[in-house]
Amino acid sequence: MKHRKLGRQGLTVSALGLGCMGMSEFYGSRDDHESVATIHRALDLGVNFLDTADMYAVGENERLVGRAIKGRRREVILATKFGNMRNEKGDFLGINGRPEYVRQCCDASLMRLGIEQIDLYYQHRVDPQVPIEETVGAMAELVRSGKVKYLGLSEAGAATIRRAMKVHPITALQSEYSLWSRDMESEILPVCRELGIGFVPYSPLGRGFLTGRFKKVEDLPEGDRRCIFPRFQSENFDANLKLVTKIESLAKQKKCTAAQLALAWVLGQGEDIVPIPGTKRRKYLEDNVGSLIVELSKSELEEISAAAPHGAAAGMRYHEQAMQAVNR
Repeated sequence: MKHRKLGRQGLTVSALGLGCMGMSEFYGSRDDHESVATIHRALDLGVNFLDTADMYAVGENERLVGRAIKGRRREVILATKFGNMRNEKGDFLGINGRPEYVRQCCDASLMRLGIEQIDLYYQHRVDPQVPIEETVGAMAELVRSGKVKYLGLSEAGAATIRRAMKVHPITALQSEYSLWSRDMESEILPVCRELGIGFVPYSPLGRGFLTGRFKKVEDLPEGDRRCIFPRFQSENFDANLKLVTKIESLAKQKKCTAAQLALAWVLGQGEDIVPIPGTKRRKYLEDNVGSLIVELSKSELEEISAAAPHGAAAGMRYHEQAMQAVNR
């Protein structure tokens, strides 16, 4: 397994991580047995960077991850997040970055995960009502107390990142980035590189769209949350299929899968980038790990970039309300 450094504080992780969200919610039905087996297979393959959050299935995803890593904690670099509030029914209640909430969430996550220290703790979304200095200040206290090792932000804007860094070193920024979500390239990635912050792309496969598995909306599992996203709807879906067709064609030339090509492109954007494709099945995990042996030359990276330029995807990546909480 290849490894990469995130930030300047000493965090080293596998070059590819595993997003665990879909194991418990949003992407069709649950199969906890297969999900645990997928986490175990990831560890066996050397994928040691696991990503979860307290909001996923209202804490159930953290409990699942905790069960899966029991007895294997030393093999794992574990990242989780706080900030998105939900009630027991799963209703979204807003964003909370208040210091007392930060401390409360950390203790609850440690208990659900069954661990003594969180390796990388992210603020899931920036709370516009609470100065970032106060939120990160509370997170820094968690580092000093030994409950957290490294700090991260998710979907934070450039100005917010700069302010946060003045309070405590930020090791990683997690935001959406893929061949159909390239807005990070204009300002966010340059700021991360200027400040020495690692970048962790979530949804590097466009929520599975870039794999070529979905040829029509009906191919999505029943109850799949992706149906509500603009890029998966009606005319946008059909327009985005044209983008996938280009990726599939380039992948065929490279003798790899579309997913492997899309991930290899993200990996090829810099050694400070560690994508975390999510899956709850071993077969897709193994296919994703195969991207690490797909070597792309400079000209091939440029060709792929030209096939999926910035703004190529039809539709916003979230619905309008959710878009207000990104890059903030």
